[in-house]
Amino acid sequence: MKSVFPAVLIPLFVSVSVSGCGQDYSLSPPADSEQITVTVKVPKELQAETMQVMYRSTLCTFTDHDASGKPYSRDGYQRIDIQPVRQGLSDLYEARLAVQGGGSCEWRLSNVTFGVTYANPAQFGENVRFGTGGGVVVVFDNNNSPRGGTGIKIDGNLTIKKDYYPRVDEEFLGPYKKTVSLAGEGSIYLSYQALQAKQVHFEPVLHSDFVVYSAGPKVKKKGNYTVFTYPDGSVVADGRGGPDFQKLQSIRLAAESKK
Repeated sequence: MKSVFPAVLIPLFVSVSVSGCGQDYSLSPPADSEQITVTVKVPKELQAETMQVMYRSTLCTFTDHDASGKPYSRDGYQRIDIQPVRQGLSDLYEARLAVQGGGSCEWRLSNVTFGVTYANPAQFGENVRFGTGGGVVVVFDNNNSPRGGTGIKIDGNLTIKKDYYPRVDEEFLGPYKKTVSLAGEGSIYLSYQALQAKQVHFEPVLHSDFVVYSAGPKVKKKGNYTVFTYPDGSVVADGRGGPDFQKLQSIRLAAESKK
C-alpha cells in the first residue's frame, strides 16, 4: 500500500490552543485513511509547484478577534508542503492526500493549493523571474480557502484543463523588474470546491509560440497605461491590468486554422 504522504512533508505552521486536546498537535494519518489523489500534467518548459496542504481541527481551537476586537473561537489549522512525485518518465506529477490527518486533534483535510511555474524563467532574458498564474486552489470542506471563498462548486471528481500563454512583462515605476507569467482565463488562482472528489486532475495547456509582451508606463500620469503587444503584432493600451485572454485565443485559433 502506498503511503498517504508519498512525498517530502514540511510542516509550516500550526495555530491551536491547548484547550480541547492534548499537547501533541502533529499530523498522524491512519494507515487506512481515505485519500484524494492530485495529479498535474506538466507541459515542457514548466514545473510542478510544491503543494500547500491545509488541515483543520474542531478540537484544537484558538482565539481570534473580530474587527471590533471581540474575541471568538476558530478551528485550529496546520499547513504542510508536499512535493508531487513524477510518475515514471511521464509528464504526470502526483500527490496523495490523506483526508483524515489523525493525531490527538483529529485533523481533517481542508484544501490544497498547487500549480505550475516556469522551470527556467531566464529563457526570456537575463534576470527574468516568474511572476504569477498557473495556480489552483481546491477546497474539500465548507471553509474558505487561503485565497478567500470556496470557489466554483463541483460534484464528484475534478478535472481542470485550461489554456495558458506566456506573458513577458516589464515594469519601470519603482525598481525595474521583468517577469514571465502564465496568462490564462480568470484569476491568478482557479478556485473550486469539490466536497466529494477522490481525484483532482489539472492539465495546463501552454501555447509557448504565442507570447504576449507588456510594458508598464515609465511616468505615472493619468492616461498612461500598460501597453500590450500581442502575438499578431497588434498593440493595445486600454487600461487593462492583464492581457485580453479571448484575444489571445482568437489569434492562436486563426493562426492554427491557416496551417
